[in-house]
Amino acid sequence: MAVNAAPSTRSAPWIDSVSSSLVSLPRLASLDSLRDVAGDGHRTRDGGRMRPYVVYRSGELQLDDDDALALVGLGLTAVHDLRTAEEVAAHPDAVVPGATWRHLDIAGIPMDDLIDLPDEATAIALMERVYRSFVDDPASRRSLGALLTRISEERGPQLVHCTTGKDRTGWAAALLQAVAGVPDEVVVEDYLLTNACTRTSRDRYLTMVETALGAESVPAYERVLVADESYLLTAYDAADSAYGSLEGYLVDGLGLTEEVLARLRVLLLG
Repeated sequence: MAVNAAPSTRSAPWIDSVSSSLVSLPRLASLDSLRDVAGDGHRTRDGGRMRPYVVYRSGELQLDDDDALALVGLGLTAVHDLRTAEEVAAHPDAVVPGATWRHLDIAGIPMDDLIDLPDEATAIALMERVYRSFVDDPASRRSLGALLTRISEERGPQLVHCTTGKDRTGWAAALLQAVAGVPDEVVVEDYLLTNACTRTSRDRYLTMVETALGAESVPAYERVLVADESYLLTAYDAADSAYGSLEGYLVDGLGLTEEVLARLRVLLLG
């Protein structure tokens, strides 16, 4: 799963300015999954660290006015929305002053498949299919390649999100961490942190499932609401199978050039 990371060069002045400002993440009442892709400065395999305060991740921005204003403190210049056009139309993002909204359509969990989940095995198979699609689906690959390219070009802090901030956003964050050279086990640990960050909203959805469908339906629906290591490994395995390695997937599957990868490392590494 590891990607061979080339040494980074000196960062641009705006990055040093943001990194030295020690911006703290606001606690938002209407968004429970906001966090830094870099964690508190994930260590890389060569002894470096990821740079915090540059790329953030979250779920959809269904924000109240106070929380929308709180995001201004992060100095965001871009919001990358990975939801489908239908999802965006149903729940448009709140406007974040100062940030340009950019849409990159990536298929997530098909809503039709959520109407009736008979058991946990069916739910797990559904999630594995979703994660394989990040590798197998040409449209998703194009959007992911465009996302990483745009992130590499942006001059300012950025936010990446989908609906819950779990699957599409989780895969995008894992790719950024891999490009930076973060060890695989740390990438997985950070991916699983989503479960703690989204506990409140997940419990709310499961209560709705229990009320509407009965307690016997909760275990199956819980499988689509959690981050599971097996889901992430399904995507890694698909990348290895189709492209020989995660690096092959980034270059040949997503079409990322060495120039883009180098810019990402300059952006992501402290």
